[in-house]
Amino acid sequence: MPHCPDCDSTRTVKNGHIHTGKQRYLCRNCGRQFVKNPTNKVIDTPTRELIDRLLLERIPMAGIARAVQVSEQWLQDYVNCKAAQTQRQVAIRPKKKGPMTVQCDELWSFVDHKGNKQWVWLALDAETREIIGAYVGSRSAESAQKLWDSLPAVYRQCAVIYTDAWEAYRQVLPSKRHRVVSKSSGKTSYIERFNNTLRQRVSRFVRRSLAFSKSLRNHIGLLWNFIHHYNASLPL
Repeated sequence: MPHCPDCDSTRTVKNGHIHTGKQRYLCRNCGRQFVKNPTNKVIDTPTRELIDRLLLERIPMAGIARAVQVSEQWLQDYVNCKAAQTQRQVAIRPKKKGPMTVQCDELWSFVDHKGNKQWVWLALDAETREIIGAYVGSRSAESAQKLWDSLPAVYRQCAVIYTDAWEAYRQVLPSKRHRVVSKSSGKTSYIERFNNTLRQRVSRFVRRSLAFSKSLRNHIGLLWNFIHHYNASLPL
């Protein structure tokens, strides 16, 4: 058996294969996993661009790794870096003060296990369909406040806001411009449709999925990555 590259121990055993089929070994002394005569594969720009597009589709990480023939560990490191660098605030078209309509809703999700609920709070401009605010947290008034704070100032000054009857909204939104409505009214249909789009396009937000987020940072970062892509793809 080969020596461990970290501790030089000969207490190594075969431990499956990497994605290319090459034999992988495990050091029983220090726990290091390695291959003999490793070669560093450079991931080119077209492959990275393809991965960026696939991250916007309902494909689990393992599926993306198989499709583009990169290791799951490299892909995970790439996603970690992308999530950390993604801007966590909206980029929308400039708006003038005037009549505006906003729809708000919450979307249930989880990180690592279903006991760790993370609610996605979203706000949408009913005219342009842009997502204009988002926050991930508990289903509390504090999170509703964070959503309100994430909206651009012009919306906080002018917009009429439609929501469901969840009490946290009443505690935060300006009472004169807050409208509580039922789903049957159609006044929150656009944001509810976006919630469905998000679940259909990003596998980590599917209700019953093995592709759930293991990291809250990545959960939030890839949510924002999708929001930026969604807003940029809307017609002018």
